[in-house]
Amino acid sequence: MGQQAALLLLADGRLPAGGYAHSGGLEPAVRAGRVTDMAGLEAFLIGRAATAGLIAAAFAAVACQRMARGDLTDLDALETELDARIPSPELRKVSRDLGRQLRRAMQAIHPHGIYAKLGPAPHQPIVMGVAAAVLGLDPHRAALAILHENNAGAAAAAAKVMRVDPFDVHAILARMTAQLDHLARSAAQAADGPLADLPAPGAPLSDIAAEHHRRSDVRLFAS
Repeated sequence: MGQQAALLLLADGRLPAGGYAHSGGLEPAVRAGRVTDMAGLEAFLIGRAATAGLIAAAFAAVACQRMARGDLTDLDALETELDARIPSPELRKVSRDLGRQLRRAMQAIHPHGIYAKLGPAPHQPIVMGVAAAVLGLDPHRAALAILHENNAGAAAAAAKVMRVDPFDVHAILARMTAQLDHLARSAAQAADGPLADLPAPGAPLSDIAAEHHRRSDVRLFAS
């Protein structure tokens, strides 16, 4: 599979990997009144990309690098480091739910024996990195794929939880392309260092919102 086509496949929102069921924290932010208009939506997406997005990108890059080298001996340590960067138990569950679904999708699309070795509930970024390597992509492209997937998924949820013009939403995504490229490069560079030194920016309000959202009786999205 060509690299560019493989990258498009991984970043495609139509990939049956479960992302459509999640708003990336946008729904609770809208319900709490923290995102009320297009400016607020853009600020939310920018902040999310620079925090949870960067963490996911870095771990996807590391997993891709390890898989390409044929050495996944520190996979358990990678999972532990990612757990430490997701304080919310609910968000850890979401990451693992999405990881299982992504693994299932990739095993059907491009089977490989490595998927069975990822454990019963692997984190989404780690599965994304392994899948990227299986498809012949490098760590930078693995990081870019998950950044785009996470960003576009949250943006798509805006149409269901806000009164928005989809053209305006995609204009935000277009303005963010340079930021995502920069974050992907940073994530790929971090993959060469110790696991403990991987990016760890925090977003405490998102963690708190996720726990409240889980207890909500009425919600459109799982997260």
